[in-house]
Formats: sequence, structure tokens, C-alpha cells
Amino acid sequence: MLQTFASPISALLDARAEGHSLPAGLYTREDVFEADLEVFFRRHWICIGLECDVPEPGDATVVDIGKTSLILLRDDDGEIRVMHNVCRHRGARLLDAGKTIVSKLVCPYHTWTYELTGELSYAPHMGKGFDKECRSLKPVTFKSVGGLIYACLSDNPPEDIDRLVEIMAERLSPYDIRNAKVAYESDVIEQGNWKLTIENNRECYHCSANHPELCVSFVDLDFGFDPETLSPEDRAQAEEHFSLYEERTRLWEADGYPSAAVEQLVDCTTNFRTQRLIISGAGESQTPDATAASAKLLGTMSRKDLGDMHLWGHNSWNHFMGDHAVVAIVIPVSADKTLVRTKWLVHKDAVEGVDYDLEKLTNVWIATTDQDAELVARSHAGVEDPAYVPGPYSPFSETNLDKFASWYIDRMRAHGY
Repeated sequence: MLQTFASPISALLDARAEGHSLPAGLYTREDVFEADLEVFFRRHWICIGLECDVPEPGDATVVDIGKTSLILLRDDDGEIRVMHNVCRHRGARLLDAGKTIVSKLVCPYHTWTYELTGELSYAPHMGKGFDKECRSLKPVTFKSVGGLIYACLSDNPPEDIDRLVEIMAERLSPYDIRNAKVAYESDVIEQGNWKLTIENNRECYHCSANHPELCVSFVDLDFGFDPETLSPEDRAQAEEHFSLYEERTRLWEADGYPSAAVEQLVDCTTNFRTQRLIISGAGESQTPDATAASAKLLGTMSRKDLGDMHLWGHNSWNHFMGDHAVVAIVIPVSADKTLVRTKWLVHKDAVEGVDYDLEKLTNVWIATTDQDAELVARSHAGVEDPAYVPGPYSPFSETNLDKFASWYIDRMRAHGY
């Protein structure tokens, strides 16, 4: 049934059929986009960056989410801070978008000056009775998840982030992401709704037909398949593959590397999944030949055979390998535009051209992100078409999309829609 713009968001939520994609309006309508920003990017935990984005005291970077602008910085004591990029005088932006180095935060409008802790230290011509103590920059609640910075703009942040922090602290410890180095960063604007970006990432039903570079290191059986369509030979190969997964997972965990799948995808507030995945081919890294891109391994890693520790949330996906990591952050721009910010991390002491080749390091995920951007644009154009009717998800390859759609509906309803 076609939903008109005047229909309430709740009617769109009610119209979603289990096992099917979302009604068109949930991808395309401006009022839904504003509701998504409020619910999923202000009241839930979102990944906004990394500790290693600001490696030295005075390093700062600005992250804009809708009309909200955040400053991620490292203060003079080496502590991470996240605060609103809003002067406490008349609201002017303190810092422009992007990265910078500061000794203090000085408002360019009237030179109100703040320490890197956020405390107001200088406010000229405000009179003797002016109290600087209550005019500090507004802090933002955040947690470091193994070096990934998750922030929540709500005064009542969801408490179930603690499970994610606990699980990933152990899993990411050997990679020492806190002290890694950002070797390269890329911003791509996808011409589609942020939910289409996330849905596209949560399935690899499309991978064999669209991602030749990625498929060198991804195992095609992990993409999902209908067992009834397999030949006896293919079925035997699938059984062998899953037996290998069980054996690899057992050995990895016996060696002290947590690897089994852990997921919190439905009936929860903070949405995430993590698992150590087998890398195909040479088995070392997500590169054009599946061998390591960096000779200097991350953190305290001494092995290249530990697969891909993947982690996703509702606005990010990550791949941690022995030699490097790929971190992608999703930020909605409008109902039909989404920023995908991808960062490639290497050991903090790795030297480009000596320890790693930048083209080899970035080739796979630059190509994959560009390919995904085209697919998301095709999807968004399709859901805008009056002929669009929500279609069924594959029960073998798209179960995580069904879980994401169900979680999305539940969270919208939990916030009164």
C-alpha cells in the first residue's frame, strides 16, 4: 500500500512485513530522516572516530552529525575529550571541519578562550560579576571501545554499551588500536539513505557479482547459500569449510585469541556483531593477493594467520587483521545522501614505502567502497520509484538484514514513533 507523505511514521513502521525490506517512506521521507537522526544518532551510541585520530596533545578533529558538531581532541595530559563545538557565549562554531592542532580553543567571533579540558579561561569585557565556572564547553559522553570512540549525545545513554566494551577490549588488545596510525583516510558520499548503506554492508549476497577485489580474501561460502541447490561435491566442500571454521576457532581461542561469534542484534539497544573470520587465499590480509600489506604488524601481533576480527555496529564496520585495520564510519547527510568515512590503520612506527605500500594497503576497500556506493545509489533510486514494493530477504544470505530492519522498527517504537 502506498504511504503518503502526510501519513504518520508509525503507519510506515506498522506496514513493514517480517522478512521483507522496509516500506519506501522509511528510506526516502524527510520526516523519517529527522527521526532517524534523533533516535539513532543522538540517543544511541555511535562510532565517531578513533583515539589515534588525535595522537598528540593539541590534536583535534571535528565530526559533524546533522546539525550537531563535535570536537574530538587530546588534552595537555594526553586524555581524550569529546565536546560540543559550540561557544558558550553566543553559540559560534569554535573549529572548522577537519583536523587541526590547537593549544587552546579560541572562538573566532569574540575570542572567548577555552582550555583543552573545555574550561573557559578568558572572556573579555564581561564584567566583574561574570562567572566563568559555569561556562565550560559542554562535554559529550563517550567510551573508548578498544581505541574506537563511541559517543552518545543523550543525557541517558544506553547502558548495554558495557557488553561491547568488555568483549572488544580483549579482542582488540593485541592490535593496540589506541596507538596505531591512520595511514590513509577517504570520504565517499553515497547517493542513498544511511539504512541502505548499512543493509548493503550486512550482506554479501551481492559480493561475488560486484566485488572481485574483496572476493580474493573473502570466503564465498561465508556469503550464505541455499543448501538444497548444492551439488554433492559443493555440499561436501561446504561441510569441510564449516569444519575448518570450528577447528580454526578452537585453535585460535586455545592460543588466547577470542574468536567465536558474539552478536547483539535484536531485543537490544546497542547493536553489534563480532567474529574472527577466516581469510581466503594466502590467508593474511584483505589485499589484492591476500598477503600482508605491512611488514610491521599491528600492536603486539606476531602472527599473520589470525584472520579478520570483524566488528559492526549500526553506523560502522571494522576489519582488524595482523598487519592493518580498516575502520568505516557511516554518517547520514540527508535522506538520500550518506557519508562513508574509511580509515586504514597501521602500526604507529610503520613507514610508508618501507614497511608498507599504500596502494596495496588501500586497494581492496577503496574499490569495494566505490562499488558499494554505486549499488546503494541504484537501491535508493529503486525505492523512490512508485513501482517499489518491499521484497523478501533471502533466508540464507540476508538474515542479518531482517534482524537490522526488525531492530530499527523496535527502536523507533521504543522512542514513541
